[in-house]
Amino acid sequence: MAAVMKALAVASPISARAQPRRCPAGSSGGPSQSLHSSFGGVSLQCRRTKPASLHRSRPSMQVVMMAARPAIQFIQGTDEQTIPDVRLTKSRDGTNGVAIFTFDQPSVFDSSAELGDITGFYMIDDEGVLQSVDVSAKFVNGKPALIEAKYVMRTPREWDRFMRFMERYSQANGLQFVKK
Repeated sequence: MAAVMKALAVASPISARAQPRRCPAGSSGGPSQSLHSSFGGVSLQCRRTKPASLHRSRPSMQVVMMAARPAIQFIQGTDEQTIPDVRLTKSRDGTNGVAIFTFDQPSVFDSSAELGDITGFYMIDDEGVLQSVDVSAKFVNGKPALIEAKYVMRTPREWDRFMRFMERYSQANGLQFVKK
């Protein structure tokens, strides 16, 4: 578990300002380990209640956290099957940025008649939902051809959160980053 937490402790401007969270009175004592996490901006404390040597006689039980596959949706509850082209821009000072997603022949056009209208742009992963209403459709010969969605990040925290989503989404869908 410590290895997983160390992997998640990414150095960012947010984690550098983090203050440790105190344990409530009456919590169990013992050795502890503290790690900084950019996810919540607070340090995490892991306490052992018994030494590891006492657990050898019993089989240990592992806790496995299953995360939902990262998804993009235009209609809530319906995953978009088309993999987008994504362009990123970031200001020189790193305080804000824009991500532009272009979906060529998205599957939402096939299902929107039965499921309803496009209500926004939703990026969903195990941390939650990132959303935008800046969505536009392009038509060719009167038929929908592509969707362009824009997601604006106004703070370093929003940028970091978006990049974590994109890392998960790209791993799940076989995308790669190409710097131009």
